[in-house]
Amino acid sequence: MEYIIIIIAAIFVNNVVLAQFLGICPFIGVSRKVETALGMGMAVLFVMTLATIVTWVINTYVLKPYGLDAFLQTLSFILVIAALVQMVEIVLKKVAPALYQALGIFLPLITTNCAVLGVALLTVQKEYTLGLGVTYAAATAIGFALALVIFAGIREQLDKSEVPEGMKGTPIALVTAGLLAMAFMGFSGLV
Repeated sequence: MEYIIIIIAAIFVNNVVLAQFLGICPFIGVSRKVETALGMGMAVLFVMTLATIVTWVINTYVLKPYGLDAFLQTLSFILVIAALVQMVEIVLKKVAPALYQALGIFLPLITTNCAVLGVALLTVQKEYTLGLGVTYAAATAIGFALALVIFAGIREQLDKSEVPEGMKGTPIALVTAGLLAMAFMGFSGLV
């Protein structure tokens, strides 16, 4: 039951983008096309889940036993995330060059995506087991991808619609993001 509560809470109630306001940069920058948003969501899912596993193991078996977690936790987590992003970048460049080109600068920016670091730190702070931590990370990444894809779909429809001249581009995107965040507030109290 605890796993189901974590999954529902991470995807809908405490959505990392729309409720916790982490990962806003890729949310705005990579949400012009659904295809690109889905690719970014999958990349973040891979990096966030793998980063949580590696950082949990490092924190549990290296940092905590030697009392280094207070000093080196954030630094070591950032290094792990940067290495994983580099790995994803190399794989995407080789396997899916079109997606690699579409993601552009935002792919290396996963390194500085505060959502990835935030989930790794929250997993340790909440003292989740490895299983609960992986579930939390994967569900948070799915929530990130869901928000990104929904927002991209709305933005694609807005591009085809008549929007007042002063609201075209970023203003209407920000208003839409706010409305989407308010819609996700309807899930509060679900768990």
